[in-house]
Amino acid sequence: MLSILEYNSFLLSPLIASSAPLVAYPIPGTAAPVSRGPEKFIGHESGMEPTGDTRTKFQIRYYMFAPVPVILDVETVFPHPWATSFNELGIFASIEAFTSVTIPVVGSVYAWRKGALEWSQRTNISGFIMVLGTIP
Repeated sequence: MLSILEYNSFLLSPLIASSAPLVAYPIPGTAAPVSRGPEKFIGHESGMEPTGDTRTKFQIRYYMFAPVPVILDVETVFPHPWATSFNELGIFASIEAFTSVTIPVVGSVYAWRKGALEWSQRTNISGFIMVLGTIP
């Protein structure tokens, strides 16, 4: 009969996993320097002061273009594990893998033919017409 002592490592793992973030969470607050003053509120990522309204309109093409790299990543990553275990898989699994790769490839070709991968040269951002790569 199994005793609870045989499960010590199994019971200890969740305890360690839940205590590690609790121990690590206060460290940055105590070790980081505290800065006060107006310099703290300066934008540091772009180096430019934020101006204008925060409710700017984004064009729909940003949201239409976003899934395309994800599809291309899946097309690139998925065939590797399938190819490494090709000998162990049967014909049915090979057909399933081929179908799983074919669907995004057909979708990518369709998107390419419809022009979803094309980014227009002229972009209208907040009422200003810019040519990509140059400053008007």
